[in-house]
Amino acid sequence: MIRTLPTALALALLAGCATAPPIRDADTRAWWRTTADLSSDRMEGRDTGSAGYERAAAYVAERFRRAGLVPAGEGGTYFQRVPLSEVRVEKAGTAFEIVRDGGAAVPLRFLHDINVRPTERLPAALDAPLAFRGYCSKSEMRDVRGRIAICFNARRTAGERNAAALAAGAAGLIAVDNPYFTVEPPRWPAAYARTVRIAGAEPLPDAALAVFRLNADAFAALLQGSGRDAAAILAAGGRDAPLAAFDVPARLRARLDLRTARYSAPNVLAVLPGTDLKDRYLVLGAHLDGYGRGEPVDGDGLYNGTLDDAAYVALLARLADNRKGRPFRRSVLFAAFTGEEKGLLGSNHYVRHPTVPLAASDAMINLDQLRPLFPLDLLTMLAVDRSSLGETARAVAGPMGIRIQADPEPERGLLQRADHWPFLQAGIPATGFIFGYVPGTEAERRYRLWYRTRYHHPADDLSQPMDFAAAAKFNSFFYRLVEAVADAPDAPRLLPSAAPGR
Repeated sequence: MIRTLPTALALALLAGCATAPPIRDADTRAWWRTTADLSSDRMEGRDTGSAGYERAAAYVAERFRRAGLVPAGEGGTYFQRVPLSEVRVEKAGTAFEIVRDGGAAVPLRFLHDINVRPTERLPAALDAPLAFRGYCSKSEMRDVRGRIAICFNARRTAGERNAAALAAGAAGLIAVDNPYFTVEPPRWPAAYARTVRIAGAEPLPDAALAVFRLNADAFAALLQGSGRDAAAILAAGGRDAPLAAFDVPARLRARLDLRTARYSAPNVLAVLPGTDLKDRYLVLGAHLDGYGRGEPVDGDGLYNGTLDDAAYVALLARLADNRKGRPFRRSVLFAAFTGEEKGLLGSNHYVRHPTVPLAASDAMINLDQLRPLFPLDLLTMLAVDRSSLGETARAVAGPMGIRIQADPEPERGLLQRADHWPFLQAGIPATGFIFGYVPGTEAERRYRLWYRTRYHHPADDLSQPMDFAAAAKFNSFFYRLVEAVADAPDAPRLLPSAAPGR
């Protein structure tokens, strides 16, 4: 199903803007006003493929049109539609329970205790014995044929777990959260169980494997009757200690209500044509999609996605407003991508099907993962050592009292988790930024608290605490960086550290 929305509706949306909060400077006030529009309840969290997302896309296209940007989508429009296919597990009709040998069945709460990865080959019912196999590395995956292997979710083995389970003939795999990974704590409840992919993509090689994620709080219930200490196992896993394998005298029984759908969702694309370097492009990106409606938290089931990433699509719109009638030397492609939260779908589709020549794209700056919650004097720059964009960013940031640092937490994989990544893979200098902090400071406390309580949760809304002075400072940095890159006579260059395998 393809969902569309008349562009004329955007005019009505523009007329319904929210009241701006008391912010001192006009530019930040206008930015936050647009943020309020995009993350209002009217946009329904902008879930990929939803009517709310289509409303948001029409709104952004209208903002680009009003700013004088040229359509850069398909067929002379601002839209590049991405064909998508979805497999989801509906909460109604889905049930999980642990059936112990000689004992009563114990239910697990779907989306609170356990979640599942939907695939096109996932069985609708599963009933199999359980076996704990440590970290589920290839060497640990022994005697699991027909069983569900339980694994401590260590990131060092995440890449090989599914392949090892499939090769060993396991019926499924349960990854138990690591509660000691404090840099980005596990979050529950899960919003939903959905897998969205670009339509026509090859099936996942492990699509027939039932892959579950388990809340660490439910681990003890899984092991009850085994004589094993769940807390001790989690503590040992948290310090990367060896974990003994053992069988669990219980089965997992699951009944899944599987649904499929096909639809499309648009990237919103527009160009500010350049002057003497108009055939070269700087790409500016942010993701328009959010989580939409999902499992309620404290009674709120709408995941508005204010900082992730409505605020930074709003910053693209604000830059377009500011530059109306004032082009850069290079052309600038403004890209509001779809499907980022479902796996960088819109940006991957764009890189494979560019609407302006990819070879003419000199650089890409992405706006995501930005949390203006505390004063800005330190910025983490992703891929800072991969291109000369790092030198340019430091030259812009230094006079503003901002220090640029490399990613101090590469184990989180933030480099690969946002829309700059497909451009980097295509050999284009690309980057993104994160508000940095000194460990042990109040800034770190606020950052960690946000990830525990608001990231991909309904609490990422307009009511959250903001440091608007820090937001304004970053916005100013972004404007200056764009100008420096777009007006430079020479294109950013890749550095030797960007070689394949790095």
